[in-house]
Amino acid sequence: MTEPTRVFVTQLMLTDFRNHPHLTVAADRRIVVLAGENGAGKTNVLEAVSMMSPGRGLRRAAHRELSRIGGGGGWAVSGVVEGPWGCVRIGTGLQPGDAARNVRIDGEPQKSADVLTEHLRVMWLTPAMDGLFTGPASDRRRFLDRMVLSLDPVHGRRVASFEQALTQRNRILEEIRPDPGWLDAVEAQIAELGVAVAAARREAVACLTRLIGDAHDPEAAFPDARIALSGELEDALAGASAAELEDWYRTDLAAGRSRDRAAGRTLAGPHRSDLVVHHGPKDMPAALSSTGEQKALLVGLVLAQARLVTELARQTPVLLLDEVAAHLDARRRAALFDILQNMGVQAYMTGTDRAAFAALEDRAFFLDFTPADTGGG
Repeated sequence: MTEPTRVFVTQLMLTDFRNHPHLTVAADRRIVVLAGENGAGKTNVLEAVSMMSPGRGLRRAAHRELSRIGGGGGWAVSGVVEGPWGCVRIGTGLQPGDAARNVRIDGEPQKSADVLTEHLRVMWLTPAMDGLFTGPASDRRRFLDRMVLSLDPVHGRRVASFEQALTQRNRILEEIRPDPGWLDAVEAQIAELGVAVAAARREAVACLTRLIGDAHDPEAAFPDARIALSGELEDALAGASAAELEDWYRTDLAAGRSRDRAAGRTLAGPHRSDLVVHHGPKDMPAALSSTGEQKALLVGLVLAQARLVTELARQTPVLLLDEVAAHLDARRRAALFDILQNMGVQAYMTGTDRAAFAALEDRAFFLDFTPADTGGG
């Protein structure tokens, strides 16, 4: 088997993006460290890289919210990516007045952002994710769906279509006399999409569990996570075909119309599932682990996902790690830097204290940020 293709973002240009009127980052194939005080726009650079993948980026912001205050109402992000298709320029942005962003590859307009995964798989870890294990199940589903998307480019549209169908069903049920035929049609769509979503998530979790087991090291700086999916459809897939499960789910939706109408929402389906995470070495629910253990578990889980993407997609992802070094002790920081280098991935990391990255020495490209660099804001 051929070696996975290593992928790098070697140039990044921002125009009217967040607080950056104009910014060019010319990096190389090393880890990129953006160091500087809060408010200088470091995380905005990571967000710009995340926009070179399908979806709404690491902050899940509406596209119009990315436009710089005081700008012309649009924004643009362009980057040079060295990857499986050679050296290509990826561009994306929003024209003033448009609702959807545009995507270009080497200047050619693209019909969908899904094409971006052919060139670049982006994964991230931000301080907002520190409550992943103690927060609502929706956060963990979103975390899992992002991983599935990095393996299956159509998963994002599949989840969005499923959620739109659920919204449509809920609105029909609110009517005084819901149309049974219309409900039948929508529920058939929900069943097909819902089983597909559940199956994709289940397969990804199975692959990640296998990889974590194969790479088990009791002395590792980041403990193994034991993960599982909790949900009716996911459990049923262990003993039924997708077609059988679609029939069951469609029947259950029809039988539960009165129940769901009273609740004001659909009570059965993969939108109710959860990703259950345990601290493997301690056999303890992640939610009950200490803050430090949860951070180490989360970092280890993201690194395992990166390995899985490398193995299955045959290309290394680009990792965006926002303020990750500040929350790790010196031993784990050094271990993280070594792991990233050994994996051959490019990581964009931010931090307020450049000294926290001292263990990287000449292994990284450093860029110092100050508010003046960004034109303020």
